[in-house]
Amino acid sequence: MIAIPFIQKKITPQQLFMLSALIVNAGNYVYNLVLGRILGPAAFADAAIIITLLLVLSFAAMTFQLGTARYMVLLENQDKISFLKTINKWGLRVGLILGALFVVFAENLQLLFQTESKAMFIVFGVAVPLYFIMSINRGIFQGNQDMLSLAKTYQFEMWSRLVLTLLCILIFKDNPAIGVAVGVGLSLFIAQFPKSKQQQSNAETTKLDTELKAEIVRFFLITAFYEGTQILINNSDILMVKHYFDSYEAGLYASLALIGRVVYFVAWMFVMVLLPVVVDKHKKGEDTKAILLKYVGYITLLAVSIILICFAAPKLIVSLLFGEAYLEVASLLGPYALATGLFAIANLFAYYFLSLGKYIPVFIGLVGGIFQISFIVFFHDSLLEVVIAQNAAMIFLVSAQIGYFLLFNRTKTH
Repeated sequence: MIAIPFIQKKITPQQLFMLSALIVNAGNYVYNLVLGRILGPAAFADAAIIITLLLVLSFAAMTFQLGTARYMVLLENQDKISFLKTINKWGLRVGLILGALFVVFAENLQLLFQTESKAMFIVFGVAVPLYFIMSINRGIFQGNQDMLSLAKTYQFEMWSRLVLTLLCILIFKDNPAIGVAVGVGLSLFIAQFPKSKQQQSNAETTKLDTELKAEIVRFFLITAFYEGTQILINNSDILMVKHYFDSYEAGLYASLALIGRVVYFVAWMFVMVLLPVVVDKHKKGEDTKAILLKYVGYITLLAVSIILICFAAPKLIVSLLFGEAYLEVASLLGPYALATGLFAIANLFAYYFLSLGKYIPVFIGLVGGIFQISFIVFFHDSLLEVVIAQNAAMIFLVSAQIGYFLLFNRTKTH
């Protein structure tokens, strides 16, 4: 107990959150690696669908987290309370609608992704509303820059998913993908805690001002649109590979993606810290360019380090993490990490401009996502072609985002 005050004096809450985020990312990788080793390539392909759908869901729910964080900074007093009441209603409704779609179209999803069972999609659908409620709670912590509470929700989700999924796989031995879906659902319930006091407030509210509500709706729609491009870029490759290739090759590719995406997920912790700081500085009329460039430098350094390691020792990494059964895909690890590194850098620019209420980078992201899907549709004779297609799309995306940033700042100075 004596050590805690000492640590708090030396380490800021933002730094503690980043440390926590690294632990969470490591835990999520352990989770995926354990599943890959236990299940083998074919069965892991089904489990990877649930993991990928969870990532898709996280991007959709991120609209509510980022929107909540932004307006927790911008709004004051009664407007803030009214906003929270409104956003909770919106989040629950969207979660229920999306969850119902998974349940109703479970059989269609089974046929589309060639899975053993439709039950995994039904279980996943039931858990969907929990993610949206959880994301709003996280947005409150993020907007208030209560990074310690925010870190706790991620820790609770990661550890409970790791433990409960393994237990559920033992229960559902005949169809482990159902066990994965149940474990994910239970972890989303546990991740509801700690609850923000503002989230639990029963204070009387007035309706949001019409002009303010219109601005909030516009921001949410644009953010949802951008998160849609994130879904296209970050998840379409796994889903398309599962469609175009057999289960064995799809399982190999899933392992490649899970290793290669470490660049993106490490970069994400910087976005979580960057957004409320940029919104706050912009609100006060202060310069925000310097903080963006600082975080771009951090991410570039991390990305280059990880990419070089993936090019230098791909067989060692794949064999250590997934085992010799996955070595066939090792040669693609470096190129895949390069694509995700480029995406991570482009992504930071896009979220920076979203924080400022500038939306052109959102449409640049859409074009990048369309390019990636189009390239994979036309070039998928091998997994190598799929990876090359992604690199081509990401080179365009990062070049366009940097180009817009330079143009934006040149216009500002003249």
